[in-house]
Amino acid sequence: MSSNTENENWTTIIKPRNKLFEVNLKEIWDYRDLWAIFVKRNIAVTYKQTVLGPLWWIIQPALTVIMYMVVFGGIAGIPTDGIPQPLFYLGGIAMWGYFSSCLGNASNTFVAHAGMFGKVYFPRLIMPLVSITSNLVRFSIQLLLFVIVYIYYAFIGQAPSPNWYLLLFPLLVLMLAGQALGFGIIVSSMTTKYRDLQILFSFFVSLWMYATPIVYPLSQVKGKMVAGFDLYRLMHFNPVTPIIETFKHGALGAGEFIGWGWLAYSFGFMLVVLFLGILIFNKVQKSFMDTV
Repeated sequence: MSSNTENENWTTIIKPRNKLFEVNLKEIWDYRDLWAIFVKRNIAVTYKQTVLGPLWWIIQPALTVIMYMVVFGGIAGIPTDGIPQPLFYLGGIAMWGYFSSCLGNASNTFVAHAGMFGKVYFPRLIMPLVSITSNLVRFSIQLLLFVIVYIYYAFIGQAPSPNWYLLLFPLLVLMLAGQALGFGIIVSSMTTKYRDLQILFSFFVSLWMYATPIVYPLSQVKGKMVAGFDLYRLMHFNPVTPIIETFKHGALGAGEFIGWGWLAYSFGFMLVVLFLGILIFNKVQKSFMDTV
């Protein structure tokens, strides 16, 4: 019996973490097949037993654009810096939609998967990473819709002129994903004990969209003051604003480039939020099953 025990070769050893901030990338890579399975599952179950299926990923932004054109473009009369309204709104909706979806999914990591976490071991950080990855599919489809509408306006001679800042697009998406992941796992860690925070956070995200230049150009708030503060300058501190404005300027030529300094601020903000998120996530995952 002892000889058999001595000859056993273990492939996985589960041991308590010694460091509060630790990301075992090798372990996550070892579970890449599970990661891929969860991504496929998320995509498959999103519109399971629906008639139109993935077409909803096109219908939803299309209907949202129509509503924005009626409410913000028609009733409120908010300009779009000379950009055709469908293009202006579609670009903002696609970028914000990816950010908010990743944020919402990641913020529900512990509560939504408590049953699974209690039965089998795998790196817990995989679940928020799955949401970041699976949402890329919907994001890609909505970007395709954006490109199709752009081609239409190019055909009729009304397409805006993109510029080389569009080359920053992969970095902008990475920054959106990083911020969503960081904020999401912080909220997920806190809601294991205080469920009210989930409701409060959902309300906060809804308000956050209107504090970001999605349905209006940033140029519209120039010279406006709120409680003695310059609203234009204040909105620059929203970590998502530099990302959205850079995308709009690169893809649509709208407005002015917000500046490398503000992009660096947004990137640095992402790193800080990710650091804090992983720190809190690692601390909570040791005992969250006792409180969920």
